[in-house]
Amino acid sequence: MQQIDFMGKTLNYKVQGTGEKVIFLLHGYLESLEIWDGFADDLAENNKVIRMDIPGHGKSEVIQEQHDMELLAQAALHVLETEMIKSCIMIGHSLGGYVTLAFLEKYPEKLDGFSLFHSHPFADSEQVKENRAREIDLVEKGRKNVIINTNIPKMFANDNLEKFKDQVEWVRNIALNTPGEGIVANLKGMMNRPDRSELVRNTKKPFLLIAGVNDNYINYEEVIPKVVLPEKGSLITLENSGHVGFIEEKEKALLALDDFIIFLV
Repeated sequence: MQQIDFMGKTLNYKVQGTGEKVIFLLHGYLESLEIWDGFADDLAENNKVIRMDIPGHGKSEVIQEQHDMELLAQAALHVLETEMIKSCIMIGHSLGGYVTLAFLEKYPEKLDGFSLFHSHPFADSEQVKENRAREIDLVEKGRKNVIINTNIPKMFANDNLEKFKDQVEWVRNIALNTPGEGIVANLKGMMNRPDRSELVRNTKKPFLLIAGVNDNYINYEEVIPKVVLPEKGSLITLENSGHVGFIEEKEKALLALDDFIIFLV
């Protein structure tokens, strides 16, 4: 683990591997860089892998009351600059995908390619905004555990809950260590992010969309067909995954990313 200053706050990240290609992994909401344990180790066998705790999560401190995606993208850029890395392949899970798209918009020259992993380029629907506002209210009332106990099991496909019960508990513990102030700051940022579907449609960058058929947060049949893939875009479907395919179908997800990375060489 390495810690650096970003806007007067601590930014935590980890680097492993020594390959020519640099993979930057960005975790999702209520997670930390730990969520990539194992998955990152495998990627690091042939690549340099960077994992960052998104501000307000893990060991990265809260920066301000609202963490816009552009601010979080700036934090990722700061890590790259600290490590003197010119460009990377960015893989964003859920919230991390929203950050990846802000990064694509702001710093396209820093990306060799990118992947949305159980994420999408659309703005929040009114229903999702209402749900996020409800979660903010619960956190501010000191009931963070309520949203964690509800949200974490939903990250896994319903049929996978028994099979991955130990992993569910592990992810729950990661979430419990997320400070309430960080949860609220990132919820506010997600609620206010813009639609970036045209950015994805028109990008010239290689793009990989990874989606789970049984995702409880991103309805596969409703959302995924609306994503218009760019010229160098492709879709990988994880038939037996919910929202955490890097756990639920680790080998298939790794193979898809390995193929994507090799394509970029």
